[in-house]
Amino acid sequence: MNILGLSGLAHDSAAALLSDGGILAAMEEGKLVRRRTAAGIPREAIRFCLERAGTGWSGVECVVVASRPVRAWVRQAWMRAKRTPFAPVPSGYYQTKALGELGRELNNGRLLETMGESPNLRVLHLEHHLCHAASAFYASGFDRALAITLDEQGDGRSGSVALGQDTRLRVLESIPFPHSPAWIFSQVTDLIGFTPHADEHKTQWLGLEGEPVFESLFLEILRRSPGKLPHLSSSYFNAGLAGHIAFSGKFYRAVGIDPVIGKAAETGSPRPPVPDALRKQLAASVQQACCKVAAELAERYRLETGAKSLCLAGGLFLNPVVVSHVEKNTGFDSVFVQPAAGNEGTALGAAWYVRHHMEGKPRQAAVEHLAWGPSYTNQEIKQVLENCKARYRYHNSDAQSLEEATQLLAAGKIVGWFHGAAEFGPRALGNRSLLASPWAPYVKENLNEFVKHRESFRPFAIAVPAERAAEYFEYTPAARFMATLGVAKPEAARLLEGFLLPGSRVRLHVVERSANPLLWQLLCRVGQISEAPMLVNTSFNLFGEPLVVSPRDAVRSYFCSGVDALVMESFSLTKS
Repeated sequence: MNILGLSGLAHDSAAALLSDGGILAAMEEGKLVRRRTAAGIPREAIRFCLERAGTGWSGVECVVVASRPVRAWVRQAWMRAKRTPFAPVPSGYYQTKALGELGRELNNGRLLETMGESPNLRVLHLEHHLCHAASAFYASGFDRALAITLDEQGDGRSGSVALGQDTRLRVLESIPFPHSPAWIFSQVTDLIGFTPHADEHKTQWLGLEGEPVFESLFLEILRRSPGKLPHLSSSYFNAGLAGHIAFSGKFYRAVGIDPVIGKAAETGSPRPPVPDALRKQLAASVQQACCKVAAELAERYRLETGAKSLCLAGGLFLNPVVVSHVEKNTGFDSVFVQPAAGNEGTALGAAWYVRHHMEGKPRQAAVEHLAWGPSYTNQEIKQVLENCKARYRYHNSDAQSLEEATQLLAAGKIVGWFHGAAEFGPRALGNRSLLASPWAPYVKENLNEFVKHRESFRPFAIAVPAERAAEYFEYTPAARFMATLGVAKPEAARLLEGFLLPGSRVRLHVVERSANPLLWQLLCRVGQISEAPMLVNTSFNLFGEPLVVSPRDAVRSYFCSGVDALVMESFSLTKS
């Protein structure tokens, strides 16, 4: 029988279907309905999972949701109640808002129970951070491991420390909201002019251009002493943690921000921009502080538990800089990062937890790829192309498609690469990617200006076949999923000068043949005619949209951007 896992329904909702053989299907609702964020019951994602598995609701034994809304409300209500004497109006506002959210969550739970066709269908609810921990531990393949989760908040918690062994997973500590490094990261993201809960990735990359001059300040804000659970220093925040940005005047004075900017930031009204040099310093400082807090926490529990392996999940660990710091500054033999570390990944964790911990069934193989989304036949793609009146070439074999792509890349073209099933999670790992030669003239400028429409400080990933990666880079297994940073060796540093981050670091995607055979072959072919088997790999999507999923998404993105060519299964399109 199958278990249907659903992420928390508040944001970034997703569904995953687990069978005795492993994950049958998994997809985020936002990708299917073409929105960056989607909340509520992931109806389209559920429909896709059931259709891909070839089963209806009758084939689903259990639906498990990665949230416990009543517990979440109780925890948040208690936290706000303690602040009511100091800020009665904001606390009352947040209490009322939380009550409305509880009503929506309970209604969604009621609707879930009516969606299934089986009268014996079980609907279970699990803790958000327990599902985060399960999503990392059960995907890792480790027999025994420490699992640390950190995000902004879920079910009134901001993180957890758990210990997994065989099929069992036990939570050792929980971190209550608002004691959250990820929440502070979002506050700084807002302060320096980006959109919170959406642009934290911009803050992480901007931080590499600045000096962490306020690192000690953020460490004082985030923890009481090294290795302890995160605990915010309340003096740096408004009494009710209220306002658009919750920092207090003490914080603004400490970082040298004009009181006018600080006051406007608190209310959300238009404010003068923070000077660019200060923006970089703040981004660098909060990032370095989060790195240290995460690494110190992991090292403390490594020593206490004797665990030799570490699993990471939660939104903070979508940050490759934080992951890389934890890998280098802890004593673990192995570190695994859940590739879908955000809210969507809890759908996987919920299903795995029920199967392994609650039902005691044996562990399945470690996750090697994330190609669990929709895939399309040549006939389906041909129908879309003809409907769009697009001119295309048809290739009789993969060899012809690879040759076409190799020649386009050698000519300096930006190529949309659409093959196999769409990836689950936020990263393009070679099935829905934009590829380019790192030695093509103006490749970074063309990608940024005419395709991605994004800031120049954000790096592109370099894809390399696993068999050749060690020749050019120092890296860890997390580079398979683009979850960490590699370090370029001298030869690679010479070849990739324009793509390096400070310290010769590079965003790296190590491609294994078993995980993505077609991209692996393409990299090898490129290596035969160019300086090295490397390609720039970035996500195939238009600005402000999720990754493409369907052929129609791909064709639209191709024609509405500066992408030069599109290779989609056995078809290729090129622009004059």
